[in-house]
Amino acid sequence: MTLLVKITLAAALILSIVIPFGIFAAGEKTKGRYKTALGINVFLFLATLIFTGSMIFTGNAFAAEASAAAAGSAGWGYLAAALSTGMSCIGGGLAVSAAASAALGAISEDGSILGKSLIFVGLAEGVCLYGLIISFMILGKL
Repeated sequence: MTLLVKITLAAALILSIVIPFGIFAAGEKTKGRYKTALGINVFLFLATLIFTGSMIFTGNAFAAEASAAAAGSAGWGYLAAALSTGMSCIGGGLAVSAAASAALGAISEDGSILGKSLIFVGLAEGVCLYGLIISFMILGKL
């Protein structure tokens, strides 16, 4: 990692987190202050992202055709593994949020159904594990 990238990452951290937090923390907390802090946060983050992208991707890259083809197929495999894990975890998180909140409500009314409700929450968590297993299988083929 070059020095420019490290400096830019530090600037992104300072600009997009510290400055909006300082604006938010100063004074009384009103709805307008939330919007102002969020707007500044998004603006500074995107500005830093654009600056970093312009600095990173200005150089020329030369590669052999064989290694470029191999890297391209491996890249699709890594992307597939990441998507299988990410999407399954998003789906599992949504399922757990619905099942766990319903289970807590049911348990508060009748404590004897704890075991049944834990089964439904566990089934929802299983979706995440299946996605992780599939991504390991994809990475094993690369």
